Amino acid sequence: MELDFLPSHIEDRPGLLMRDPFRFSDAVLVIPPPLVPLLEMFDGEQTEDDLRRALFEMTGDVTSGQVGEHLRQTLWEVGFLRGERFDEMRAARVQEFQEAGLREASMAGAAYPETKEELEEWLKEQRVRPEGRQGVLGIAAPHASPDGSWDSYRAAYGALTPEMADQVFVILGTSHYGMPDRFGLTKKGFQTPFGTARTQTEMVDWLARRAPRATLMEDYCHAVEHSIEFQVMFLQHVYGPEVKILPVLCGAFARSLDGGGRPEEDEGVKEFLEARGDLGATERGKLRWVLGIDLAHQGRRYGGDPAEADRGWMEEVAERDRERLRKVESGEREEFWRLVQENQDDLNWCGSAPLYTFLSALPEARGHVRSYQQWQIDEGSVVTMGAVEFHAQP
Repeated sequence: MELDFLPSHIEDRPGLLMRDPFRFSDAVLVIPPPLVPLLEMFDGEQTEDDLRRALFEMTGDVTSGQVGEHLRQTLWEVGFLRGERFDEMRAARVQEFQEAGLREASMAGAAYPETKEELEEWLKEQRVRPEGRQGVLGIAAPHASPDGSWDSYRAAYGALTPEMADQVFVILGTSHYGMPDRFGLTKKGFQTPFGTARTQTEMVDWLARRAPRATLMEDYCHAVEHSIEFQVMFLQHVYGPEVKILPVLCGAFARSLDGGGRPEEDEGVKEFLEARGDLGATERGKLRWVLGIDLAHQGRRYGGDPAEADRGWMEEVAERDRERLRKVESGEREEFWRLVQENQDDLNWCGSAPLYTFLSALPEARGHVRSYQQWQIDEGSVVTMGAVEFHAQP
């Protein structure tokens, strides 16, 4: 399972925090430090006798098996172990999303205010407004929490112009939880405290018909993914609640990263990239593009050494980030992808697939980096991000 494991931030409850990012389960558990090593035993191969034996070796107490049974039962009940209980919870959540009329806001009240009035005031204080020049094809903006990335959000949405209100905004978001080499589609309108953005269902259907091998219709990942939701919220602030959108989640191009070659060597990915390019050509003048992406993910949370924003080895990360961004600015998508492939993307750029998709669909696009920043997301981890505006090559 794709569970999240994080150090507990609860002051009086140290240990390992566990949660399900897919929200098949709403539970959040904190496993006490002495029990954390036991989690490795729930691998589908070791038995309850193995668990009791390990506990006895740890404690010397013959009654300690009760602790292991309680741990197993708790993990089972909340859906953190594979089996019938988990399957039932997953099926119920997926069906609930498929039957819903709207994609409801998942981050309101957590990453941004949950009422319209509070949200309007919050954004007004941050001076997010369109002040760009004519001819903007699109922007790349962060999808990190706004509290850690206001400079980049302001720079990105400041590149748009007030005259774009009637455009369809193609939102390419990072799919953190979706299938690799696949694109998640949905025909649902996106709801935030501002209202409901209008998904252009005829365009969604067209893409699904043109690239059936690469698309997942009503992909459940839309229900829990924040990379598009943040962009919808900002677009509604700028252009009104009924802004027109075409939301697409871009799965990682894992085959290309693992085995080399270009992403379009996967036939399904090739179909989708070609369809995207055709859509951009036939709807020229009607579309604007918004990429919801972050850049590097470094430090303890991501399996590396502790990282400190803008200091130490994160200065080298900044230079490598900028090297990739220079290729994006010049529209050199193959050179950009070559840099991503180095060391199987040890920078952990979660925005690489949306960027490559965009550069493939609009080869004439040239970019300008308006902002770059590093955010200390926790004591030992850093996320980098930026803002890019795109124009057509003269």
